[in-house]
Amino acid sequence: MEVKRIASFEVDHNTLVPGLYISRVDGDITTYDIRTRVPNQPDLMDNSTMHTCEHMLATYFRNSEIKDDVIYFGAMGCQTGFFLLVRNADHHQVLKVLRECVDKTIHHEGGVFGNSAKECGNYRTLNLSMAQAECRRYAKILEKVDADNLNY
Repeated sequence: MEVKRIASFEVDHNTLVPGLYISRVDGDITTYDIRTRVPNQPDLMDNSTMHTCEHMLATYFRNSEIKDDVIYFGAMGCQTGFFLLVRNADHHQVLKVLRECVDKTIHHEGGVFGNSAKECGNYRTLNLSMAQAECRRYAKILEKVDADNLNY
């Protein structure tokens, strides 16, 4: 059996910079690459940052104006960002909602969403201040993102 390379392995990670990219389109589903860090550099997200950003952003996406079209939000194993899968995506709307979700995480007061043993398989690693720092960092990157140019 021939094994085909997946599309994300075709991207040159040596030249990839933080931003927002369209990773792939499958019918009416668009996969967005939410790249918060430079790949293959020592400055990767630690597990607490990545895990908490995932809890916060996934919750805010699933409560946003595109909530009915969000299929999946999750961390990249390489610790450099997240994937967002959206049905019937409008890139301008997705970028707007991403900015809103990042801002809501930055200004969130109270506990981390899903912060209990019942709700999460590793809740003890959640750290809101680390997620907020990551989101502040990424918000600056998002200021320069153009929804009409999301190609790698």
